[in-house]
Amino acid sequence: MNDAGAASPVIAFVGTTPNIGTTTAAFALAYRIAEASDKQVVYLCLHLKSAKIHRYIGVDSPPVTLDKLRPELKSGFLTVEKLQRAVHRVQERPCLHVLFGNLHRDQAEYFTPEEVEHLIDIATRAFSLVIVDVGAYWDNAATICALRRADSRIVVTTSALSHFQEDGKRWLHQLSPLFGIQSEQFATIVIQSPWSTGGYRMKEICKEMGTAKLGKLQLSSNLFTQLDNGTYGQWLKEDPEGKAAMKRSAQSIMLKHGVRRDFPAVHTQPWYRKLLSHRNGVGS
Repeated sequence: MNDAGAASPVIAFVGTTPNIGTTTAAFALAYRIAEASDKQVVYLCLHLKSAKIHRYIGVDSPPVTLDKLRPELKSGFLTVEKLQRAVHRVQERPCLHVLFGNLHRDQAEYFTPEEVEHLIDIATRAFSLVIVDVGAYWDNAATICALRRADSRIVVTTSALSHFQEDGKRWLHQLSPLFGIQSEQFATIVIQSPWSTGGYRMKEICKEMGTAKLGKLQLSSNLFTQLDNGTYGQWLKEDPEGKAAMKRSAQSIMLKHGVRRDFPAVHTQPWYRKLLSHRNGVGS
């Protein structure tokens, strides 16, 4: 919940196509906002059939996952305290919390709209900002309910024509309006592959899908190595390429939702301590 006591903003990520980097982009945005604001940010993995974020950040056997909360979600008795205990605190960014996704694919179809809505509602009361990462197919309660509930909707695609025109345009122009969401209510992140040459530009992609521009995420062989090794959080924190990932997009989202940047007190800054030390030396 934000400082004013209102429900915290919800940002939903959906890919036009599976396995193109949507989770990579969503987690990077969550990391950047937590880093810049020092607010309590939660990342909800609502991929009901292909949860991967636990692997990316090095938690191979998460103790609590979305499916473990089914009893509380079904009964409608999930509490703020229970959710706060269920999430994983990211080592590299302690104010960023992750609810790992469903690991039982056979249960995916049993999640109901009421359960998803209850989870998101509690998350907005427990944290300052909520990032929801959902699957690309609009055939489940998580994807549809999260997109309907979201204050900002981000669609992730690539410069491949089959992704933004064939998949993206059909989802956003044919199916999305059935749930009361128009294509212009989406902002676009374009994933750039290290192997792609040329391709369509952001302006052309957004025009085709009828969406607004948000930003890009450049993939690289180094990034893929970090994902495979479970060191994505460390890469975002320490690697020069990682420290820039999704930075501009995060700034745009923060500005839209009034999330303020956190500026450390002057006396904690290294340059200030050096200046103070120098002055003390001169005066002695």
